[in-house]
Amino acid sequence: MVGVDGSADMLNAAQALGLDVRQMDGQALTFEQEFDAVFSNAALHWMLEPAKVIAGVRKALRPGGRFVAEFGGAGNTAQVKAATAKVLAKRSRSLPNIWFYPTVEEYTELLVAQGFAIDYIELIPRPTPVPTGIKGWMATFGKLLLAELSPEEQNTALNEIEVLLAPELKKPDGWIVDYVRLRFAAHLIA
Repeated sequence: MVGVDGSADMLNAAQALGLDVRQMDGQALTFEQEFDAVFSNAALHWMLEPAKVIAGVRKALRPGGRFVAEFGGAGNTAQVKAATAKVLAKRSRSLPNIWFYPTVEEYTELLVAQGFAIDYIELIPRPTPVPTGIKGWMATFGKLLLAELSPEEQNTALNEIEVLLAPELKKPDGWIVDYVRLRFAAHLIA
């Protein structure tokens, strides 16, 4: 088993556990028919060039190899994105494209074009509790959405986003983010 990540911190943590890991961009994999399977969880939506990702996975797999993953799909964080877009529009800014959230049809087409047969593919709504609240979630996952704003503007924008989202996403026991996951299993046929 070999792990791949772009983050040196993540690689160091994995290496400390004795894992074989390599620093690499998922959009530029360099493996050649080395694996029977490739698995990814919660990463592919950060890669805005999905055809390059799939081409690299295809190249990394042996004939008949499996590609299994789960990541953000169409509709993922829709309410968060809408609130952020509204807050940015007030500042004459537009929502940056930092995530790739495809439909089942879009990702199926990408996989088939690279020689994969689909064994299973589905969008799964998965509202997810966030113990840090929406501000903590934004600081971890959505900070690039507000990157063009000054630190003071970011704080004000976060407060506005929180107010907009509270009626829908704040529950009595905490915040929920409107995740929708695309889960699939495919195998290489070509």
